Amino acid sequence: MEPGIHTLLQSVRVVCPDLTQEEVDLFAARLTSQELKKKDYFIQADKVQKAIGYIAHGLVRSFFIDQEGHEITVGFYAEGDYATHYPAFVTQQPSRYAIQCLEPTTMICLSWQNLQWIYQHVPAFERYGRLISEEILNRQQARIESFIFQTVEERYLDFIDKQPTLFNRISISQLCSFLGTERQTLTRIRQKLAHQ
Repeated sequence: MEPGIHTLLQSVRVVCPDLTQEEVDLFAARLTSQELKKKDYFIQADKVQKAIGYIAHGLVRSFFIDQEGHEITVGFYAEGDYATHYPAFVTQQPSRYAIQCLEPTTMICLSWQNLQWIYQHVPAFERYGRLISEEILNRQQARIESFIFQTVEERYLDFIDKQPTLFNRISISQLCSFLGTERQTLTRIRQKLAHQ
């Protein structure tokens, strides 16, 4: 078994420890592995996402291009995360977002058709799907609310607190885009915090 698939199955067992070995084996048989290079796209904007991807190794970012042609980063996803525009995936509608690799990435993929097969033939996996979708929804809601209720500085501190290992793996321009601020503003915030 590929190491990436083994990693995913371990995480499945943590979330749903009651799954039988037979159920896990049926799930594993539907998985495929995809090796992507830095700058490769896992999802292209305006295309239907054919598979959900579990990141066994690597780092990706989700972004869209605004009306002025600027790339706006909406999320970073690393080892142990799912790479997806989930609402578009479950409805099989074109995604408004692109997901691009920031590092060489190993993605463990489950196609939409295989996901439906799993739900039909291994009903216990519906619980896993529900818990993962709830986690994705919670993250999306937290992202939206961060722009309503937090300042740029608070968003920056929150990012460092919740994703400390990502700070040295992304560019300052990508971080600024994610935080919704200009580089000069972030520089001022970082200088201020350094002197506290």
